[in-house]
Amino acid sequence: MDKYEFFKKQIYKLTDIDLNLYKEKQMRRRINSLANRNGFKDLEDYFYAIKKDRELFNEFINYLTINVSEFFRNPKQWEVMEHDIIPNLIKRNGKIKIWNSACSTGEEPYTLAMILTKFYNINEIKILATDIDKAAIEKAKIGIYNEKSLKNVHSEYKKKFFKKIGNSYKIDESIKKCIEFKHHNLLKDAYPKDNHLILCRNVMIYFTEEAKVKLYKNFYDSLTDDGVLFVGSTEQIILPERYNFKPIKTFFYGKAI
Repeated sequence: MDKYEFFKKQIYKLTDIDLNLYKEKQMRRRINSLANRNGFKDLEDYFYAIKKDRELFNEFINYLTINVSEFFRNPKQWEVMEHDIIPNLIKRNGKIKIWNSACSTGEEPYTLAMILTKFYNINEIKILATDIDKAAIEKAKIGIYNEKSLKNVHSEYKKKFFKKIGNSYKIDESIKKCIEFKHHNLLKDAYPKDNHLILCRNVMIYFTEEAKVKLYKNFYDSLTDDGVLFVGSTEQIILPERYNFKPIKTFFYGKAI
């Protein structure tokens, strides 16, 4: 058996992460590179090392899930969110239910919570934020970020919701309380229901077409009839009607009912 095939099967047993649903050429290269960097020429040896060594295991999960995030990433899209998407959802529904999938290290749900303070009392804001990477979720819960990740944060938000600690910034507890962080595997676990707004940004590009079809169907089922799906800047849905979606604004999609 090909060593990569062995590795995929064993990782699935160990973590429930199905590497078959990731683009093989890209993922094979990334994993071989990481194994070599740690002194392993053989993926079978690397797997057994991961299984025994918690640090190697955590490094593998972090590397696999590609955590690159910042507050207000693609600022123009967040302006559309603030001035168009959220007001319309609130007008139709009052209180809105929000799920931020693939939330990485928390910059995205915290960004959304800050925007929502313009529409709700802060103690009324509740966002479910999920990710497959438990280490990323733990970092999100701690809420300490470097200055680079705050480059797009408005001064009013920076002053109100961040405390400088050395060269880093800690997000205020009042915003942290708005977010419920949970572990979730988009390719395996059940999706929360009746969401008015779902964010899934900068993760679909890593999946096969087969996996994308499954995910879009699940997102569709997870939205309310007037709900909105917000995707990443490299992830415009080509022919969204194939998945029963329709464009609302660039990178924002509603159900084509």
